[in-house]
Amino acid sequence: MLNRVFEQFRLQVRSVNEVEDSHSSTVFKCTLFNGENVFLKIPFSKLKCQRELEAYEILKGKVAIPEMLDYWAGDEECTGAFLLSELKGKPLITKASRTVAFQVGVLQASMHTIQPPAQKLSGIQNEFPEWSSFVQRQFYSFADDVKDVLDKRLYIQAIENFEKMKQQLPAPDGPSFIHMDFRPANIIVDGHNVSGTIDFESVRFGATEIDFTKLYRDFLRYDSALYHAYQEGYNSVRPLIDLEVVLPFYRFTDAFNSIGWCKRRGMEKNALFLEENLSILKKFLK
Repeated sequence: MLNRVFEQFRLQVRSVNEVEDSHSSTVFKCTLFNGENVFLKIPFSKLKCQRELEAYEILKGKVAIPEMLDYWAGDEECTGAFLLSELKGKPLITKASRTVAFQVGVLQASMHTIQPPAQKLSGIQNEFPEWSSFVQRQFYSFADDVKDVLDKRLYIQAIENFEKMKQQLPAPDGPSFIHMDFRPANIIVDGHNVSGTIDFESVRFGATEIDFTKLYRDFLRYDSALYHAYQEGYNSVRPLIDLEVVLPFYRFTDAFNSIGWCKRRGMEKNALFLEENLSILKKFLK
C-alpha cells in the first residue's frame, strides 16, 4: 500500500518512519533524497479523508497548518492519501513557556472564528443547529461498547450522571469550526513559537465548548500560569466562554466516549489510554 502511494505522488524517498501518537490515521514521516521532510497521511476512512480535504481548503490562509502538497482520492483498497509539508518543531509539551501558551490560545480562537460556509459540504457536518442531539448521539453510540468494560453499577451511574449534567448546560457557543482533537500531539511548537496545528479528520462545525476538553486534560490543567496565558491569547481574538461551567460535562463525556473507542479499536493495544480514561470517569462518579 505504501509503495502504491509513493508511486501516486512520484516520491523519491530516502527513509520512512511511522509517526507515533496517531490514534486513527496512518502517518509516515518521509525524508526525500533532497533532504526535505514531508508527511504522508492515509486516513482511517473515506469520510475522515473527505473531512481532512475540506478542512485544508477552509483553513488555508486563516490558520497556521501544513501545506497540502498533493492529494490522492484513493480506490477500493485505499481510503485516500495526503502529501503534506513539514511544520517545523515538535508536539507541544506541558513545560511550555507562557508565550507558547498564549499563542496556543490565539491558534484555537482563530479556528473558532471560522463559521460554516454558505455551500453544503459533503464531509464536514454542521452539528450546531442540533447540538444537544449531536452530543447525546455521540455519547450513546459508545454506550454499548462501554457497557462491556464497566461493571453494571458504574455503567448505570455514568448514564444517570450524563442525563443530569446535560440538563445544566448553558446555551452552546457557535457555530464555529471545531477541531475535535485539539491536543498537544496535534499542536506543533518550534522553540517559543507555535508553528501550527495538524490532523483534521474529526472536524465539525459546532459548539466551541467541546473543543477545550483534550487541551485541558493534557496541557492546561498542569500549570495555572500557562492556563492564564492561554486564556489571554484566546480572548485577544474572541471572548472565551466560562470553561468552569462546561468543562466538567465535556471532560466526563470525553472519558466515557474514549473508553468506548478503546473497546472498538482494541483494549490491549490502547491499554494505557483506557486506564487514563477509566480513572477520569471514576473521579467524576465518586
